[in-house]
Amino acid sequence: MIQWILFFSLILLTFSILVTIYRLVKGPTAPDRVQALDALGINLIAGVAVFSVYLRSTAFFEVILLIGILSFIGTIAFARFVERGVVIERKQSD
Repeated sequence: MIQWILFFSLILLTFSILVTIYRLVKGPTAPDRVQALDALGINLIAGVAVFSVYLRSTAFFEVILLIGILSFIGTIAFARFVERGVVIERKQSD
């Protein structure tokens, strides 16, 4: 029974990742893209964790940690880029 629940969770996480990628590409504003990037990192971490439990392996713990660190750094860098872009746009319009 637990195997079916984990498999169904992986399917839902895959769908969630696809929707998040769509929002990342198509997002109407830059802050929406930053939020989608953060959500994508969280979904990837959850997917790898569920896959690790599904395989009954602890080999993916380092991968989860690495994705978490890279997701955090990427979100912060992209948020700073967007913040500077918004400041530049405001100065030009004044």
